[in-house]
Amino acid sequence: MAKIRIKSKYLVIGGILLVIFLPGYLKFMQLAAKNMYMEHEIRRLERENVKLYKEKKRLQEDMNYVEKVARDSMGVTRKGEIPIKIER
Repeated sequence: MAKIRIKSKYLVIGGILLVIFLPGYLKFMQLAAKNMYMEHEIRRLERENVKLYKEKKRLQEDMNYVEKVARDSMGVTRKGEIPIKIER
């Protein structure tokens, strides 16, 4: 069987290349991961934006929905009604 001999100058060149390119590769991987996260965040925010747009449209057009939101979130009552707060 033949023995494989690697000359020391090739090891030195390989080590130098590793030292030169490894930090750049690591930075590239970090940026790729951040890019994936940001793309996911963009998709999530676009869905939320559509949801808020639909709610805005509904609040502008549906007075029954406006009344429901006012009653639920602010405790608004009609004239003659008595508000009852239930604590849990």
